[in-house]
Amino acid sequence: QVQLVESGGGLVQAGGSLRLSCAASGRTFSSYAMGWFRQAPRKEREFVATISSNGGRTYYADSVKGRFTISRDNAKNTVYLQLNSLKPEDTAIYYCAGGVVLTTKPSLYGSWGRGTQVTVSS
Repeated sequence: QVQLVESGGGLVQAGGSLRLSCAASGRTFSSYAMGWFRQAPRKEREFVATISSNGGRTYYADSVKGRFTISRDNAKNTVYLQLNSLKPEDTAIYYCAGGVVLTTKPSLYGSWGRGTQVTVSS
């Protein structure tokens, strides 16, 4: 497994942008598919985006497609999530996760960070 630490969350006005980072340590980061998930109060954790181990494939939830971009830098052991055109409904704790399979299912990710709070004001 890899150890994951998210950063970059904060308070932003609607329409604004944030860039989340997830730094990994431990086993070989470049062999892991990486995902971003989020959980709003009183809601289940939901898939946001995922990227393959070499960065060649990405998938997004329909709710964020065209606004969020996932990327990774294997030399820096870091995965990013660029959040643009933020909406109040994007408010949640954002988690990064690492797994051996490129998937949208959170149960198939074995490593998780503790999350970073994103709050979007209207």
